Amino acid sequence: MTARVFLNGQWLAPQDAHVSVMDRGFLFGDGVYEVIPVYSRQPFRLEQHLGRLQKSLDGIQLANPYSLDEWIGFVTQLAGEAEWEDQSLYIQVTRGPMAVRNHAFPKDVTPTALLLAEAMSTPPASQREQGIAAVSAADIRWLRCDLKTTSLLANCLLRQLAVSAGCVETVLFRDGFLTEGSASSIFVVKNGVLLAPIKNHLMLPGITYDVVLELAAQHGLPHEVRDVTEAETRDADELWMCSSTKEVLPIVTLDGRAVGDGTPGPAFARMYDWYQEFKAKVMRATA
Repeated sequence: MTARVFLNGQWLAPQDAHVSVMDRGFLFGDGVYEVIPVYSRQPFRLEQHLGRLQKSLDGIQLANPYSLDEWIGFVTQLAGEAEWEDQSLYIQVTRGPMAVRNHAFPKDVTPTALLLAEAMSTPPASQREQGIAAVSAADIRWLRCDLKTTSLLANCLLRQLAVSAGCVETVLFRDGFLTEGSASSIFVVKNGVLLAPIKNHLMLPGITYDVVLELAAQHGLPHEVRDVTEAETRDADELWMCSSTKEVLPIVTLDGRAVGDGTPGPAFARMYDWYQEFKAKVMRATA
């Protein structure tokens, strides 16, 4: 990483950016974050990502240290000067450093705000063409998964299940229903109908999730947003994962069993093409 880091109003070399050991983000995971994909130096769905950041901040009762226009300016500046054309921009805002370690919120505290750039890590073409393997697990996370907080240990443990099994993602179920992946949204296709879990406190309101449903509506792909059962997920004709950095990928095995015929399906192929066309159109409009 060679781009400068934005930390608390200053642009610094990464090695010069430091955070107090008394920062509540370090001690308690008391903070939120956002990841913004950048294509050809153009942030993708920037206002939607910053809107979700604001909702997460509201959810943990933390005032946003910057206005929407200020964040747009910081993000645009970093995207323009970073080494890479395609980037992943990371924003993190914590409640800030406290004088004495205490679970209760300090009365006088200044938030810590961080923005940094990394090269976009895109999935290899083989994952799109051949599909990926996934495992499943019970969703053991807390009950406010709609907030994009930095307290991600449960997600890390669940993702590690997939890594340890040589898979890409862990599909999560709670009380017999699909929630999401450990770091992605999950879609089911059955009998030509796209099924998406309802946005609620048990899943992150995914920006890519929204794009997929918008494209389904635009192109006439039948879809339903409702509770999706574990049985429906395991009996799917197609299973997809999606995220800001992975875009859309087909899951072709779940817990060692083939999904559908074990190959990426026709609905995925159409959605992938629609997504690329949409992305290119958005980038042209914002260039």
